[in-house]
Amino acid sequence: MPKKTVNKPSGAIPISPSLGEADHAIMEQKNYPVGRRVFYLSIQAIFNAIIVGVIAKLLVGLIALITNISFYGKFSFEDVSPGNNHLGWFVVILPVIGGLIVGIMAKFGSPAIRGHGIPEAMEQVLLNESRINPIIIFLKPISAAISIGTGGPFGAEGPIISTGGAFGSLTGQLMRVTPNERKIMLAAGACAGMSAIFGTPLSAVLLAIELLLFEFSPRSIIPVSLSCVMGAAMHYILFSTGPSFPMPDIPQPSSAAMVTYTLMGIIIGIAASLISKSVYLVEDLFEKLPVHWMWWPAIGAVVVGVVGYFAPFTLGVGYSNIHNLLTGALPLRMLFTLCFLKFLSWCVSLGSGTSGGTLAPLLTIGGAFGSLVGIATLKFLPGCGINIMTCALIGMAAMFAGASRALLTSIVFALESTMQPHGLLPLMAACTASYFISFFLMKGSIMTEKIERRGVNAPHSFEPDILQQVSVKEVLNDDNNVLNIENTIREAREWIKENSSEQGQATAFVLTDSEGMLAGTIQRKLIFEKYHPDNTPLSDLVNETGPYIFGKSRLSLAVDLMAKYDIDILPVISDSKDKKVTGVLSHKEIISVYSKRRHDGETYQRAISLKRRGIKVILRGKQFLGRE
Repeated sequence: MPKKTVNKPSGAIPISPSLGEADHAIMEQKNYPVGRRVFYLSIQAIFNAIIVGVIAKLLVGLIALITNISFYGKFSFEDVSPGNNHLGWFVVILPVIGGLIVGIMAKFGSPAIRGHGIPEAMEQVLLNESRINPIIIFLKPISAAISIGTGGPFGAEGPIISTGGAFGSLTGQLMRVTPNERKIMLAAGACAGMSAIFGTPLSAVLLAIELLLFEFSPRSIIPVSLSCVMGAAMHYILFSTGPSFPMPDIPQPSSAAMVTYTLMGIIIGIAASLISKSVYLVEDLFEKLPVHWMWWPAIGAVVVGVVGYFAPFTLGVGYSNIHNLLTGALPLRMLFTLCFLKFLSWCVSLGSGTSGGTLAPLLTIGGAFGSLVGIATLKFLPGCGINIMTCALIGMAAMFAGASRALLTSIVFALESTMQPHGLLPLMAACTASYFISFFLMKGSIMTEKIERRGVNAPHSFEPDILQQVSVKEVLNDDNNVLNIENTIREAREWIKENSSEQGQATAFVLTDSEGMLAGTIQRKLIFEKYHPDNTPLSDLVNETGPYIFGKSRLSLAVDLMAKYDIDILPVISDSKDKKVTGVLSHKEIISVYSKRRHDGETYQRAISLKRRGIKVILRGKQFLGRE
């Protein structure tokens, strides 16, 4: 590198990249995971959860009102089941009327009210910066209440999750926030809705992580957690303080029972995959109908009505069915009805594009299927030590885990909603087995298949940001891209040509003074422009306001600075006081370390670490590579 040892000419103004220093501080603050922004978001998320809790209460009341009017002809908000109606054949007509109204609302209101809500929310997160049309806040709960109240075989949790997400998105659109912060508000509102319905805050947080946030960081977890806690508080205030699905205490499982529950999880995982595929097979069949999709919910409701005529307890929300399943005392006929006829009714109705949730139907179908598998197992293996109530519990959770791929949500939800500590190990075994087997049988899940068919790829794993893990000093090069401010243009040109093999086609260079302190940056094109005299000092062309970075900073900050200033190199300095240049970071180093870390994480190898006489020897395969 050409440098002069002569003193700097008198009268020269010291060059200090003050703008770079201020901008560096701002960027560092943005990369800090927790700050005032998280506090502001948390306050708003708590407020939103209160509103969503009230909406949840109104939705449940509206479903009860429409159910009472439709099946019993009375104006009442009492929670009743449609299964005790005496309407006869007219029960076939009611779901059709509800489906027709929902189709009209979707056609002339918003098509986004169709479906169970979570895939639509995921799509807005991935494609539309978490912006949801505010009209969903009104249309989704009303359409769901009409659909469920007239016999639709859905739960209230899907619509309130969708409504809560829409409300969170609306506040995120009204506030001055980033798209990522709006995503947090959407997830917080959605999961506050789930927590308000079931009183299960921890599983609601996990639902946000596994299905909506696509990240795990303090800046997102804190607002979402506080929102879910407030949602649970609203559940205790507006609904009840006990578990959502109380059941008799289940026994602690034996070793033989644990093996059996694990094998049952595999069977349930196969069933969950087939159920998920069936929903989208039905949806494909509706796509082929020569009528507008507005009529599809009414057509699908015909099956709901016919099934409801022969099996009335398949109609409506069916939370009472879940309570009964967990007692382990339902007769075989009822188990077959809830397993197969409920599945038929729900599958056709959801595939038709009506408005409703998936969690309660999957819990019902899974609980009945788990009970049936448990009864069959006890018949052939009476000494396996399993319990029918436990079979129903793991059937519910494993069915949801296999269908939705929300493993942790499924396990924790079953525990929170029943308060059965002895269910932990069976739930972990069965849900993990179901979750595992589902990957072999279907590409997406019941939550992601719809949006993946539209060309939207939902993340299947959450990996830490590689650039957040690597510091600048780990990858910076030497001073090949550093010039002295006292050099002339001719000297700089000659040095660049002589060292072109080392510094390549760099578009910019870092300038230092005679003491190695940062003076600024200069573009390559300025050095080679013809109208500058050869004896012009580089100090006349320096850019004094360019950014810089510290060696201890993360590479993610370097990427932010390079993108903002449209540059491909950054000066690396020791500290903000003396600004001594310790090296130069270019985009090539960043790309190289990113590629290497990704490659290392996906490379199969054997690595044995042996420690002998204070020397740590690392062996990979049969080749000795080095010492540490």
